[in-house]
Amino acid sequence: MVKSDDVSSDAGSSAGGPALLFPGQGAQSVGMLGEWSQGHAACGELFAMAADILGYDLAAVCRSGPPEKLNTTAVSQPALLVTSLAALKVLESRDDSPLSNVRMAAGLSLGEYTALVYAGSLSAEDAIRVVAERGRAMQDCAEATPGGMVAVLGMEREAVAELCDVCRDGDVLEVANVLCPGNVVASGDNAACDRLEAAAAEAGAMRCVRLEVAGAFHTSRMQPAVERLAAALDSVKIHPPRLPVVSNVDARPHDDPAEIRQLLARQVCGVVEWNSSMDFMLAEGVDSFWEVGPGRVLRGLLKRIARKVPSHGALD
Repeated sequence: MVKSDDVSSDAGSSAGGPALLFPGQGAQSVGMLGEWSQGHAACGELFAMAADILGYDLAAVCRSGPPEKLNTTAVSQPALLVTSLAALKVLESRDDSPLSNVRMAAGLSLGEYTALVYAGSLSAEDAIRVVAERGRAMQDCAEATPGGMVAVLGMEREAVAELCDVCRDGDVLEVANVLCPGNVVASGDNAACDRLEAAAAEAGAMRCVRLEVAGAFHTSRMQPAVERLAAALDSVKIHPPRLPVVSNVDARPHDDPAEIRQLLARQVCGVVEWNSSMDFMLAEGVDSFWEVGPGRVLRGLLKRIARKVPSHGALD
């Protein structure tokens, strides 16, 4: 793996440039559709289209909640997609907009769909339809078999994987997200997550954080959702992206629409290779990043991966 702090701005390519990063589930919060969206007609058009597709006023939920509705998987996923697309419209209007020179794009799990819309691979309308089904399918899986996710801080992937093997005891427990050095998320059945928290503390983890999610995302527990998502993806047109979009599954960009479909379906059960995705973009010459959407999670992870690389927020 590339040591990111040692990657110069022109590593891997003769031309530097920025990349866009789009947040995933967990970045949502009541009020995330704030004053920044007012005065931008394109934002209103996006949310009006979403309301027609979803059958409810998504903008109202993003502005006012209630949080128990916004935080459901079925609602939070389209909410983050559309809010991030609206943030992209705002970024287009900024005097310091980087959009004329973007080298690559990536999104954390759900955020990969936003990146593909930006790259022209998916239409916004089709992305909303697919993501809505993705959210419903994942929520159904979570309700069928309750589970959770645990961020293990201060341990690396191999150590967390070994603990998962020790703590599984017939349940599902798998590495789900490799976010940055010392931040690895495991996912699985609730009892197995409980065992992992105790074992990680004994093994010297700095601490464990139980994530506020409804299920064992990015594990084999989501297999029924994969099948529903694959059907939804088959119903829409996917084009070759106009710029590289780095896949969560293998930390590489792909041009073939059939391959993109397959990877998006695999992503639901697969490990989110975020650390490797960032390393790849840095090695390819990306020299700065813009987080496009609510929150600062991705910029925080970047500081752990490549602390000297500049980062900005579209909504700052």
